[in-house]
Amino acid sequence: MQVVSGAIVEGKVVTKGLSLPEGTAFTILARGDEAAVKLSPEEEAELQAALDDADREAGVPAEEFFARLRRFG
Repeated sequence: MQVVSGAIVEGKVVTKGLSLPEGTAFTILARGDEAAVKLSPEEEAELQAALDDADREAGVPAEEFFARLRRFG
């Protein structure tokens, strides 16, 4: 999964640093009336690195995951 910022220009999605093959399906989360989350380029890079790291993890069973969450209240 990739996270990238972009804008609509002349009715088309325009992004920086992302090139996808023709026909690639993707999801766009557009800012609406809710509070916007604004990331600096550094924060966006940190988020991408965390997502990449999560993709490499083998994961844990759901029961263990929820037990860990319960420790935080």
